[in-house]
Amino acid sequence: MPPRALEPAGVALVDKPAGPSSHAIVAQIRRMTGARTGHAGTLDPFATGLLLVLSGRTTKIAQCLVGLDKRYLTDVALTSRTSTGDPEGAVVEWLEAPDEPELERRLAGLRGEIELPIPATSAVKIGGERAYRLARRGVEVEMPLRRSTVYALDVISYTGDPDAIETVTLDLRVSSGTYVRAIAEALGGHCRTLRRTEVGPFSVADAVTPDAFELARLLPEAVVLERVGVSA
Repeated sequence: MPPRALEPAGVALVDKPAGPSSHAIVAQIRRMTGARTGHAGTLDPFATGLLLVLSGRTTKIAQCLVGLDKRYLTDVALTSRTSTGDPEGAVVEWLEAPDEPELERRLAGLRGEIELPIPATSAVKIGGERAYRLARRGVEVEMPLRRSTVYALDVISYTGDPDAIETVTLDLRVSSGTYVRAIAEALGGHCRTLRRTEVGPFSVADAVTPDAFELARLLPEAVVLERVGVSA
């Protein structure tokens, strides 16, 4: 197979819908450009929001982008845990809804530097194999801990009442590599929805859906590097 083209080059800000994998979105953009294509950090299929898709020769700057801080909005169901930490898994435990003081106590412990287990359904390799593949086969493994930083963790709204909060909507700004599903599990629940709103200086407000993407939307490599503070 001949090598993929190095042009058109640039970074597409894509607003990923729920359902398709990040790999599927990258493949869709690749079919439109005909160029070498990659990304700077995946989103789970159920998640939506900002996906940075790199095209052509710009794929070489992926390492300048994958380490950027991220911002998310998530709805966390506080009365049940699932096997995956998200709506795609089976409910494995029903829980009593926390009151407002208890929720704030849990949130306080998740701000700043934290260390939480990596979700068993993540793409991290365990013994040379992806964790999610082991989980699908029912293989139980002890997941390693990951240290990350939660710069902001704010309550936007909640359902229920102050004495029994069923679902809480959170706005998070976190370091790269943070698993929001792990934060939801530490709160005593699971992610019902997850939307990535920012990656470093890039916002989903400037993104387009995969179907609306066109070549004119590619940000030039020099512009991208300038915005992240890296010399070309």
